[in-house]
Amino acid sequence: MAPAGYHRIVSPTLKVPSDTSVTIPVGLLTCQRDPLLRELSTNVISTAFVKPSPPPASGGGKKGHAKQAKASAPPTLTQPYLQVILHDTVLFPEGGGQPHDIGLLATEDNHVWDVEFVKRHGGVAVHYLKVKDDSEGVPDTLAAGKQVHLALGEAGFQRRLDHMSMHTAQHLLSALLESELSLPTLGWSLSAWPSAAYVDLPRPLTVAETAQVQNKANEVAFEGRSVHIEVQELKDGEKGIDSGEAGSARELGRGLPKDYTGGVHRVVVIDGIDRNPCCGTHLPSLASLQLYLFPPPPTSSVPARHYFLAGPRLLSHLGTTQAQISRVSGLLSCGSSEAPDRIALVLDESKKREKRVDEIERELADHIGRRLVEEMAQWRNEGGDGEWTKYIGRTDDSPTALTLLQAITFAFTAHLPSDSTHQYTLLLTSSPSSQTTTSTTVCMLLGSDDKRVKETGDALKKQFSTLKGGGRGARWSGKSVGVWLADREGKAASLVLTQGSTSA
Repeated sequence: MAPAGYHRIVSPTLKVPSDTSVTIPVGLLTCQRDPLLRELSTNVISTAFVKPSPPPASGGGKKGHAKQAKASAPPTLTQPYLQVILHDTVLFPEGGGQPHDIGLLATEDNHVWDVEFVKRHGGVAVHYLKVKDDSEGVPDTLAAGKQVHLALGEAGFQRRLDHMSMHTAQHLLSALLESELSLPTLGWSLSAWPSAAYVDLPRPLTVAETAQVQNKANEVAFEGRSVHIEVQELKDGEKGIDSGEAGSARELGRGLPKDYTGGVHRVVVIDGIDRNPCCGTHLPSLASLQLYLFPPPPTSSVPARHYFLAGPRLLSHLGTTQAQISRVSGLLSCGSSEAPDRIALVLDESKKREKRVDEIERELADHIGRRLVEEMAQWRNEGGDGEWTKYIGRTDDSPTALTLLQAITFAFTAHLPSDSTHQYTLLLTSSPSSQTTTSTTVCMLLGSDDKRVKETGDALKKQFSTLKGGGRGARWSGKSVGVWLADREGKAASLVLTQGSTSA
C-alpha cells in the first residue's frame, strides 16, 4: 500500500463518495488514491452488452485534440464486450498520456472475467470485459448492486508499475528541464513496452545538457524525494479547459479535458521539485526511480524529440543491451569493452574487401568482354556469316550479379572495333549456386539490332512464365524467380536465342 499522506484531500468540503450505489469519479478512484493496491472488492453500478461497431468515418478534426479524444472517446470494438461501471476500481482508465490498466474481475459465482481495457467516459471509469461465449445478455452476477472482486493480477501490476514509473519519470524530467534549462515540454508519449518514451522540446539538448539533467534527476532520486497527490474540488473556471496533450503546460489549472465533468482537480507533487496537474498513477517516492536520458538526436529539427527510460523498462533495456553486447563480443572473440574497436576494424576490413571485389569484378568483366569480341572475330575469320549469337550462363551468389552482367556488356561494346558493322546478340544469365523456388536468376541481352533485342526479350518471356523484364535500345534485362538449371532452362534460353538468329 502507498504510505500515509500519499493522497491528500486539501478541500474541506470534498469527500470520497461512500454510497455504493454511485460511482466514484475519476480523480478519486482507489487506483489514484493508492497506486500500489492490487485488488479491491466493490459493487456494480451498471452493466451493458455492447456489440462490435464499424470504424468511424475519417474526418478532418484538429490534430491537437487527438490524444484527448483518444483517452475519452468510446473505443472502436472488434468483438462484443460487457461494459461495466463500478462503484470504485483499482484499474486505471486511460488518460493524461498514460495507457489503461488490465486486470481480472471475479463475480460471486467465482467466474473470472478478463478486463481488457478501461476507458474514461466523462468523469466515469468504464471497464470492458471480454465476452467468452456467444451470450448477448448481462449475467445476473453483474447486475446493479452485485459485489465483485477486482484485481490487477501479476501481469496487470507489472504493467501498472511500468506505466507509473515512466509517468513519474516524465514529470521529474519535464520539471528539471524547466528549472535547469528553462525548456518547456511541448508534449510527451508513453510508447508501448519495451520502447523508450519521449518528450518533445523547443530545441535539441546538447551532450552536456543531457548529462546535467540526467545527473540531477538521479541525484534527487538518490535523495528519495517523496511524491504525493493533492486533490480539491473543481472550480467553475477550471472546467472544460482545452489544453491539448499531457505535459504541455505545468501551471495550476491546466490539463483538464473538456469532457471531464463531476470530478476533481488533482495535482502531483514531487517534494521540492514540481507541482503539476495530472490524473495518472505515480510512484510514492523517487527512491527506486533511476532515469536514463538517451543522447541528443543527431538532427537539429524542432520540436526536438528526446527519449528516456526508467523503472522496469530501463532494467529491461539494460538486460537486452547487455545480452546483445555479449553476443557480439562472442562472435568477435573479444571482451565487451573491446567490441566497438573490433567492430570498427571489421567494418574497415569489409570496406576494403568490397572495394577489392569491385576492382576484380571490373577486371573480370573487361576480360570476358574482350574475350567475347575476340571469339566473334575468330568466328568471322573462320567464315561465319550473318548474326553471331552467344549464350553464357554464370553461377554467382553475389547480390549484385546483374551489375556484373551489365559490366560485361559495356566491356564488350568498348572492345568492339570502331568501324565494326558485325551483327550480334548476346544473352547472359546468372543464377545462385543453391536454388529454391524463391531463387532469382538475372538475365541480360545485348545486340547490334534494337528490334532483334526486343523480339528476343519477348520470346524469352513467352518461353519462361516466371521471367519479367524489359529494356530500351540495344539492352534488355530481366529476372526469373524459381529454379534455373543449366541443362534445362539454360538450354531452352540458348535455343530461343539461336532460333531468331539471322545466321546463314
